[in-house]
Amino acid sequence: MSSMPITSFALDPHDRTLLADPYPVFNRLRDSDPVHWSDLGYWVVSRYDDIRSVVMDRVNFGQGDFVRNIQLLYGPDFDVMSHSAYRWLSEVFVFQDPPKHTRLRGLVTQALTARRVQAMRPRIQQITDRLLDRIESAGSMELIHDFAYRLPTLVMCDMLGIGEDEADDALLTALNQAIADGFLVIELRALPADELALANRQISFLEDFFAGIFARRRTEPRDDLATALLQARDNGEGLSEREMVTVAIGLFGAGFETTAHMIGNGMLTLHRHPDQWRRLVADPALAASATEEILRFESSLTATYRTAFHDVAVGGTTIRAGDRVLALTAAGNRDPLKFSDPDRFDIGRSEAKHLSFGGGIHFCVGAELARLEGEIALATLARRLPGIEVDASEPAWRGLLFRGLERLPARWPAP
Repeated sequence: MSSMPITSFALDPHDRTLLADPYPVFNRLRDSDPVHWSDLGYWVVSRYDDIRSVVMDRVNFGQGDFVRNIQLLYGPDFDVMSHSAYRWLSEVFVFQDPPKHTRLRGLVTQALTARRVQAMRPRIQQITDRLLDRIESAGSMELIHDFAYRLPTLVMCDMLGIGEDEADDALLTALNQAIADGFLVIELRALPADELALANRQISFLEDFFAGIFARRRTEPRDDLATALLQARDNGEGLSEREMVTVAIGLFGAGFETTAHMIGNGMLTLHRHPDQWRRLVADPALAASATEEILRFESSLTATYRTAFHDVAVGGTTIRAGDRVLALTAAGNRDPLKFSDPDRFDIGRSEAKHLSFGGGIHFCVGAELARLEGEIALATLARRLPGIEVDASEPAWRGLLFRGLERLPARWPAP
């Protein structure tokens, strides 16, 4: 491997070579320039321990000034808050610092408890089986849209109290497309005018949709996540109407992006390593560890951002107060100092924890749900469709920060 330092690095979603296989570049960064200054104006940190030091350090690092961070992409004259997609993003607790982050996250975790998530196991299994019941006899599907997108969307609809009579194909398609389009702003790149206008429209659609759900739950409470969010309290204070809508979009979208692409990336990777697919088919109980290995090896989130609050040393380099830092978690997930033979895909691996859910106060609040959905999806596919084959020849990747497939054709012997 070359030891020449990389002079410029950017998460460019238009770079087809980088999209197809970013890991040679990630590995080179980690090995030759682990605390790299990009000419786009941010640091790129790529070693496991350095990434951990950044994401776990709540004193020296945080989200910082949201408007300033977005203006780094568009220029100082860009009116960030006039765009509904960025206004929504600025209010999501993931992009907040304490004390606001502490209050919002605390209220969300009151509603999205571990007990509530684990209680969903039989329901998630039922949803997964019903999805496969619809398509098993056909002998083929487009795995991303027919299965990977629909599973987390149906699960979140169920948790929010949106019944099967409401969650028809038209609504699911509209919600999936709205999340896909609206979440373009999270790629943290300057969007062309048409893409930004589309993101604004779709976030506005989602805001209206979820506002309607919460309005109904105020008069018709149920044992669901929407009602739990309405009832959550911190020192007697609950979430405002705006905060509930913002949280719902964030939870819905995070589940969609993380879980859907974890399933798609996982099935692609398993079929690029057919011995591991055969291993899972022989023992579907490996689905939980397979999910963790997929999250490490081909994560659906490649990086997370932080802003330095103070001058601080990372990996022997001084990062100045106000500097933006890209913690390249996907590179840390293949750090040979933490993982033996890190470029080997092994669904039975048991080593250091991967970084795909972040860390510290911003550790993914939906991590347990994503893991549960991944485990059930993989185990059920292995059990019910052991002969499934996916077209791994020319995968079309839709993004780099959120790394997932546009499509993944699959077929199996029809019963």
